[in-house]
Amino acid sequence: MIFVLGIDAATWKVITPNLDKLQSFKRLCSLGKAKELILEERPISASIWCGMFCGKTVAEHRHESYVVDGNLVKREDIKSDFIWDILSRENKKAKALNVPFVIPPYSFGVDFKPVGFGLPTNEREWQDELEMVTEKTKDLLKQELDLLVTVYTLLDRIQHFYWGEDCVVEWYKRLDAKIGELLFDSDFLISGHNKLIVISDHGFCSFGETKIQTLPHIAEQGVIKGDHDEHAMLITINLAYEINRPQDVFLAIMKEAGVSKI
Repeated sequence: MIFVLGIDAATWKVITPNLDKLQSFKRLCSLGKAKELILEERPISASIWCGMFCGKTVAEHRHESYVVDGNLVKREDIKSDFIWDILSRENKKAKALNVPFVIPPYSFGVDFKPVGFGLPTNEREWQDELEMVTEKTKDLLKQELDLLVTVYTLLDRIQHFYWGEDCVVEWYKRLDAKIGELLFDSDFLISGHNKLIVISDHGFCSFGETKIQTLPHIAEQGVIKGDHDEHAMLITINLAYEINRPQDVFLAIMKEAGVSKI
């Protein structure tokens, strides 16, 4: 199985200085290859997640925002095939859970209702997402799939409003524990045949420090303290294909799955 574990907004700026508190991340770094991806495109979640799983640049897939002309963009509005579409046509078993290239996040072959319409805004909803995404992913990991894609979105929301505060590390710790349940309390990494990609769509920084501002300083929910930056997080295990940009995730899966043409 190829398992892509997406963590929206995960950043080495928080992970690296807290590795002793984040045992799952620490073990993943020791087992695999950890690196930073420097995004060449704008660090916008909608376009980066889209490009990651359709293999196209934003100039090619043209999906730059969750909202166009006052309407939420839907999956059918994006005129591109995604990796799960392609693998399914090749009679391979592919599923995707809670992928936020659209709002609410998209699932393929999975019955799942995203927490808070995919925009969890408080502690209860953040914890609910952790629990619900983890439990659904555990079930999916037991199936004989060729590809599974799962994404947690809560860190993005937390960091926008609490960047620099102690609670950010606390939520990383909670997520780290769930990653441990998925990868180390199961036998997923025991088999050398399984491939793992842990990746974020962008990194994070204090508001005003990013090269490209993605949000206004004041939002409906309050003051924005943190913003996206171009430094994304990546860890791979048992993956031969080198990933240097988000679109390479698509290419790596195509190669590992033995699919040579779209």
